[in-house]
Amino acid sequence: MEKKKILIVDDEEDLCEILSFNLKSAGFIADVAFSAEEAYSKLKNNYDILLLDVMMGAISGFKLAELVREDFSKDIPIIFISAKDQESDKLKGFNLGADDYISKPFSVKEVIARVNAVLARSSGYLNREKREKSPKSNFIDFKKLQINKTNKLVTIDGKAVRLTKKEFEILYMLANEPHKIFSRAEILDAIWRDEAYVLERTVDVHIARLRKKIEPYGTAIANRSGYGYCFDMQEDQKTDE
Repeated sequence: MEKKKILIVDDEEDLCEILSFNLKSAGFIADVAFSAEEAYSKLKNNYDILLLDVMMGAISGFKLAELVREDFSKDIPIIFISAKDQESDKLKGFNLGADDYISKPFSVKEVIARVNAVLARSSGYLNREKREKSPKSNFIDFKKLQINKTNKLVTIDGKAVRLTKKEFEILYMLANEPHKIFSRAEILDAIWRDEAYVLERTVDVHIARLRKKIEPYGTAIANRSGYGYCFDMQEDQKTDE
């Protein structure tokens, strides 16, 4: 697996050294920039994620985030790491498109965990983009369960099933690629997209409701413990035996 590239941007050299060492030990490629200007010149190297301080010289981390979003990729994840920990600071960071905001002082283990989480969400987003560009079936027929993507209609034995928009999207996402396991993070990225503060538990709640609504085919939405959910027709067959 190709190592992910991280750019650390902070004018505190000791802090950069600590982060760089630990991120490299965790399997990442880590580069350092001690100013926003230096970071800007390095962005052509196509980093997978940016770790930005806020208070730096002439150009702040907030301003650099603006420039990144305008001039480079809107999709590159950004995590602010800053001593500016007021709610207004965090809100400004998120409004500029930050994916996370970590207050100083911080735990290195927590930083690595948050980096991994943001990269996982980013990967899910990119996979969704690929899925949306690939051809899909507008009509899925499974026994007496029929899913019509064109008119957003689900029927069982010819009778319409009332689903919410998100319930329909989850069902179609899973049934369109049977047996493929989707993590909760991937489902969140595909269905909730840019909605903030949505917990992974939300996926479980929606799927529990969805299973009940599409009985007797609810068991076809299988939970693969520790991995996520998939549409498994064999699981439904077990209930018929």
